[in-house]
Amino acid sequence: MERQVYGYRREDGRAGVRNHVVIMPVDDISNAAVEAVAHHVQGTLPLPHAYGRLQYGADLDLHFRTMIGVGANPNVAAVVVIGIEDKWTDRIVRGIAATGKPVAGFSIEGKGDFETVRQASWKAKELVQDASERRREPVDLGELVVSIKCGESDTTTGLGSCPTVGVAVDDLVDAGANVYFGETPELTGGEHLVADRCATPEVRERFNELYRGYLAEIEGSGADLLGSQPTEGNIAGGLSTIEEKALGNIEKTGTKPVVGALAAAETASNGARGLYFMDSSSAAAEHITLMAAGGAVLHLFPTGQGNVIGNPIEPVIKITANPNTAATMAEHVDVDVSRLLSREITQRQAGDMLMDNIIRTANGRRTCAEALGHREFSLTRLYRSA
Repeated sequence: MERQVYGYRREDGRAGVRNHVVIMPVDDISNAAVEAVAHHVQGTLPLPHAYGRLQYGADLDLHFRTMIGVGANPNVAAVVVIGIEDKWTDRIVRGIAATGKPVAGFSIEGKGDFETVRQASWKAKELVQDASERRREPVDLGELVVSIKCGESDTTTGLGSCPTVGVAVDDLVDAGANVYFGETPELTGGEHLVADRCATPEVRERFNELYRGYLAEIEGSGADLLGSQPTEGNIAGGLSTIEEKALGNIEKTGTKPVVGALAAAETASNGARGLYFMDSSSAAAEHITLMAAGGAVLHLFPTGQGNVIGNPIEPVIKITANPNTAATMAEHVDVDVSRLLSREITQRQAGDMLMDNIIRTANGRRTCAEALGHREFSLTRLYRSA
């Protein structure tokens, strides 16, 4: 199988598979200005969101880490940052600029929307024109960072689509790639299986610390998660407990050692290549946004009952082994491996089908979600604002 990838080499040496010029709001009240710039300048990608005011502590740190990480993602060629105040705007600009990426910031206070949009539009036009001259070049498959998450899981997910992703994950790790997995809540009942695969005692302790933090938060709330974990859709699909869901979730991580454990939106920086756990929500839009902030450039998303998720920064490849979903939601399915269940193909053949799609997507083929305009971008909040 041809596995040559052609990507965009960024200033910090990382390789991306898309070439976006992003217009990024620091806060929710800057969304209108961001969308106005994107309306004026074709080829830009606005990222409106609901947060960024009166956050504090770890929640504010996560906000900045996410916004800076998304702007620094190798799929992004350049960024225009717009915020209401200059101090927080400059903080995000500086964080992105540390990668060498072209970035400019504009604050609204003292100028108003009209003047901010005028100045930012001129800069965005310049950045789009510069980005349009960037050309793909050969990059190693092992240079990519790929993330994984399942959604709307059912019995076919654990039997077919998650194991297929596991085959591809092993192939990617063998090639030298970094692969991020997470969904911290959906490891419950199988967390010991992940801990046993940690490459060092230090990684194991960090993983256990992150997992225990989630568990303490849920137990401290006194909440009953049934209906949320597993979801109503999971239950309808035959997954009656979180433990059953966890085993399918873990299937898609393959068989390789876990070489690192990351906080939400953190980028792997310990020098090891391989499989990483990232502490992350199981909510699809939040999860993929955090993975993109960590530098992931492609996402693999097995689904059973059918999920329509996409992401503006990180292309989402959806895989299903459910023949009903493959038939009724075909416009959302990138890789149909339902023939696994009828034993018409082997697990290895299904993995090869997915790897072929990964290469084609990396080389520019649009995913179903991209073609349909799904750009779900959702920030993770830790607690309410001040």
